[in-house]
Amino acid sequence: MNKVRTAKVATVDELKAKVDTTSTAVVTEYRGMTVAQISTLRRQLRALDADYKVFKNSLVKRAIEGTSVAPLDEFLVGPTAIAFVNGDVSAVAKALRDFSKATPTLVVKGGVLDGKALNVSDLIALAELPSRDVLLARFAGLLASPLSTMAGLLKAVPQNLAYGLSALIDAKGGAPAPAAQVDEVAETPAGVEEAGSPASDDTATPVAEVADEAPADSDSNTPEASVDVEEAPAE
Repeated sequence: MNKVRTAKVATVDELKAKVDTTSTAVVTEYRGMTVAQISTLRRQLRALDADYKVFKNSLVKRAIEGTSVAPLDEFLVGPTAIAFVNGDVSAVAKALRDFSKATPTLVVKGGVLDGKALNVSDLIALAELPSRDVLLARFAGLLASPLSTMAGLLKAVPQNLAYGLSALIDAKGGAPAPAAQVDEVAETPAGVEEAGSPASDDTATPVAEVADEAPADSDSNTPEASVDVEEAPAE
């Protein structure tokens, strides 16, 4: 096996290894860029956990055939350099966008994300997104906000409930009487005072003795006495 063939096989194996570790990549055309510019861009992307390297299109097509990054095939035209992304794809897209503004010879052509092809508009949209750290911070804030709001509501519920019950009781004329008192009032006729405690058997005066002690005056003709007898209810 000659050296050229050996180098091609090594490149294909390298590409397959990269495809095995990531399903996200961005294709660029570096026509007109200097070696220094490519090296600068490679360092910037490496800091974002992306590997940027120049490849021959024929070898890339052979390596990605039947893989999750196969949609890259449509962008493999002209001098090609590919950024295989293991980190935040939006950060990589932003770095490529900014670099191409400063170096117009760099052309971002497209890419692939989880098996789906990305055109230039898609990459621009990704570049406009906040970074992963910012999104995570915002997400954490959204999670914390409902929790703090819920805690405040739970704290306020007992207080508001107490105020509400107090206002309702006042509107209804005050707190209701205890059940025992209500029963006693219900058993006592209206307008009649509750009788005192009954006398004991030892202190009760026999009816017969009262009758014996009363003055017997059958011949009394006093009108008031007659009236009293007639109006007294018969027992």
